[in-house]
Amino acid sequence: MVSDVTRHIPDRVQRELWARAAGRCQFAGHNRLLHTSCVTQESVNAAQQAHIYAFSENGPRGRGPYKGNLEALNDVSNLMLMCYDCHKKIDQKDGDARYPADLLIQWKVEHEQRVEIVTGIASDKKSHVVLYGANIGSEKSPIEYHACIEAMFPQRYPASERPVLVSMASELKDSSQQYWQAESQHLLKVFQRKILSIIEDEPCKYFSVFALAPQPLLIQLGALLTDKIDVETYQLHREPKSWRWQNCQDEFDYIIHKPEHFNGQPVLIVSLSDHVSHDRITRVMGEDVSIWEMTIDRPNNEFMQAKQQLSLFRKHMRKLMVEIKHAHGESTPLHIFPVMPVSCAIELGRVRMPKADMPWLIYDHDIKTQQFIEAIELKGDLHAG
Repeated sequence: MVSDVTRHIPDRVQRELWARAAGRCQFAGHNRLLHTSCVTQESVNAAQQAHIYAFSENGPRGRGPYKGNLEALNDVSNLMLMCYDCHKKIDQKDGDARYPADLLIQWKVEHEQRVEIVTGIASDKKSHVVLYGANIGSEKSPIEYHACIEAMFPQRYPASERPVLVSMASELKDSSQQYWQAESQHLLKVFQRKILSIIEDEPCKYFSVFALAPQPLLIQLGALLTDKIDVETYQLHREPKSWRWQNCQDEFDYIIHKPEHFNGQPVLIVSLSDHVSHDRITRVMGEDVSIWEMTIDRPNNEFMQAKQQLSLFRKHMRKLMVEIKHAHGESTPLHIFPVMPVSCAIELGRVRMPKADMPWLIYDHDIKTQQFIEAIELKGDLHAG
C-alpha cells in the first residue's frame, strides 16, 4: 500500500550509499567531499540522499520502473549521494528534462566505478608525482597535475596530495651560458632537497615523472634519478592530448649508424623527433669527428606512444654507450646532440653510469642562431658535485 511507504532510508542503505560514493557528491564534475566543511574544514554531514526516480508520484522523473514496487524506491540503486545544491538542481521544476533518469544512472555508475578502481589499487602502488617544467625558448611549460594523476590510474596513485615540484622559471635566455649554469645548479639543489630527502626518509620510493623542459636539463634530471631509483617517465601526447601511454606500434625498432672510423672526437646524434644533418655538427665541431647516430625510419614528434618503445630505447642506448666507450676510451668526452621526445631525454640520463661512462657534453639547438651550442657537461657522480 502507498500509505505504508515512507521516506525513511534504512541505516544499512545509507551506509552502503556513503561507501559507494566515497563520501563525495555524485553530481558529475562536482565531487565535493561531504563529510568536511569546504570553508572551515570541520567535520560535518553535508550529504543528502537524492532519488533518481522520484519518491512522490508527480516528482521529477516520475516513479518509472518502481511504480509496481514502491518499497524499492529507497533502495541504494535508486539513490545518489549529493550536496544540497546539486540535489536541489536535479529536482527543480525542469529537472526531469535537464537531468533525466538515464543520465543520473550513468553518473552514479561512473562515479562508483571510479571509486572502485581507485580504492582497489594495492597499497604498494603508491608513487610520488614529480613535475619538472622550465622555460623552452619564449614558451612557458605548465604541467596540469590532475592530468598527470589521470595518466597514472589505475596502475599507480599519488603517495601524497601534492606533487613534488622541481620546477623553475629563469629570467635568463636559454641561449646563454649563464642560463645553463644557473638552471643546472638550481636543478641539482632542488633535486637534493626535495627528492633525495624522500628517498632517504620515506617508505615509498617510487616516482612518476612528468616533464616539459629543454633537453639538456631533462637529461640531467634523468642522470640525477639514475636507473637505481624506481621511476616511470611519462610522455605528453598531442593527439589526443594526454600523458597516458598508448598501445605499441607494430614492428617498431631503432636504427644505429656507426662512424667509418674512430679517430675523431666522438659524437652521438639522437635524431628521433627530426632528422639532423651532419653538416650542423661539423659547423660546430669541425671535420675531425666520428659520428654515431640513433634514429628511426621516419623521425617525427609523435612517434613515442608506448612504454615498450621507451624500454627499447633504454636497452639500445645502454648497449650503444658501452660500444662508444670501447671505441674511444672512457676518459674521452662524448658530444651529445639530442633531438628527441622528453621521455627519451630523461631516460638517456638514467642509463648513464656515473663511474663507468665517458664525460658527456650535451648540446642544445639555439633558436636564434639556428645552431647547436654547448649547454651542460655531465661527468662523475652528480650528487657529489
